[in-house]
Amino acid sequence: MEHEILIVDDEPDIRFLLAGILEDDGYLTREAANSDEAIRLFRESRPSLVILDIWLQNSQLDGMALLKLFKEQRPDVPVIMISGHGTIETAVSSLHHGAYDFLEKPFQTDRLLVIVRRALEAARLRKENAELRLRAGEQGTLMGDSALINALRGQISRVAPTNSRVLISGPAGAGKEVVARMIHAQSKRAEGPFVVLNCAALAPDHFEEELFGVEGSEGKPGRPGLLERAHKGTLLLDEVADMPLEIQGKIVRALQINTFERLGGTHSMKVDVRVLAATSRDLQAEITTRHFREDLYYRLAVVPLQVPSLAERPEDIPMLAQYFLESCARSSGLPVRTLSVDALACLQTYDWPGNIRELRNLMERMLIMLPAGEGEQSNIIRAEMLPDIVREGAPSMTCLTAEADVMSLPLREARDHFETQYLQVQLMRFGGNISRTANFVCMERSALHRKLKQLGVTQEDRSAAQSARSGQEAK
Repeated sequence: MEHEILIVDDEPDIRFLLAGILEDDGYLTREAANSDEAIRLFRESRPSLVILDIWLQNSQLDGMALLKLFKEQRPDVPVIMISGHGTIETAVSSLHHGAYDFLEKPFQTDRLLVIVRRALEAARLRKENAELRLRAGEQGTLMGDSALINALRGQISRVAPTNSRVLISGPAGAGKEVVARMIHAQSKRAEGPFVVLNCAALAPDHFEEELFGVEGSEGKPGRPGLLERAHKGTLLLDEVADMPLEIQGKIVRALQINTFERLGGTHSMKVDVRVLAATSRDLQAEITTRHFREDLYYRLAVVPLQVPSLAERPEDIPMLAQYFLESCARSSGLPVRTLSVDALACLQTYDWPGNIRELRNLMERMLIMLPAGEGEQSNIIRAEMLPDIVREGAPSMTCLTAEADVMSLPLREARDHFETQYLQVQLMRFGGNISRTANFVCMERSALHRKLKQLGVTQEDRSAAQSARSGQEAK
């Protein structure tokens, strides 16, 4: 990512010298001769670093006053102070007010470049650490090997390197923010900030302030909004359908010209932000009912991506469930548990209205609430330990109780009873797919057909998973 540096000095020769040194080292530069130009460029160009002269001739504000102003408006931007008449007192004072370092004129080129690199790196690390704290515990990538997830990964890899806006659709809890983070991480903006605005959690009268920020007045410092904080990075508008119509109109304009004004301000702010949007609602239906602007939809949905529900990819559930068990065990200091085959069959037949979020919460609850035991077998989570709502749609073998005692049956009947329920479980696991079931139970496809016919497992039984899932999806 290219860094832009604002040079503020009243001497043209010094500005020319600094610009030449920095541009030769690969930086972009802007120059200001007085405080008015400096304030305007600081707001418009959003520099990564400022080199600021303490003594500014013919200027309303001197360098120290500008330093205070810059640190109030954007405390994350490092400022290097320079002066040809510096003293220890002025150097200490500038550092006390937030300057990164102080250089006396004439300065050595190598020392200047070293300080600039260190200042930019320190700022990058601060942003990175702040973001890591915010997303601690967040899942950072899509997990699973299903065809739907592999296709989505391919779409992400194609769209991420571009600067196109992306509309990410999918049910609540399916992983839309994970997709947005993957797009950011694989983009050219990966070193920039990733900022999230949760439109569903924000009061309508706070949207403008949160997005665009507030201009300072009467000695009170201004506050940057999320658009400013996302400069050179990515802004995710999560649950964008909940954004008020008035703000939708303002964001359309901001997206069109890449400039905006803070609340109460008169100066235009220019930003370089990639905007992603996520929604669990049908935006076309929202447009029809006039709850969402059509022009905003077409600006956001340059590339639409659809995140599948967990019910659409049951083959990914075993991997996800075990991952959540292990990650929760690490964070809480509890022993790792595993899921039995019958428990996995129950999980794969449940419809998961809360999607991945619901699965993660259930695994955490099971890990914490189940009593600890001794030995390997005591750390296995079995079907009967799962909540009733998860087990109710599973085949009978996953729900055996003391009343279903096969020991009371003759050997042949007990074996047939076991084989029937065993094969029903496996068919349920693989959605009624005979080929995949035969492969798993190590039987030829034709032999499995004969066995099912012998046991009286009908076509209706074999398609139970498919019909059950179709019924869930139709609700």
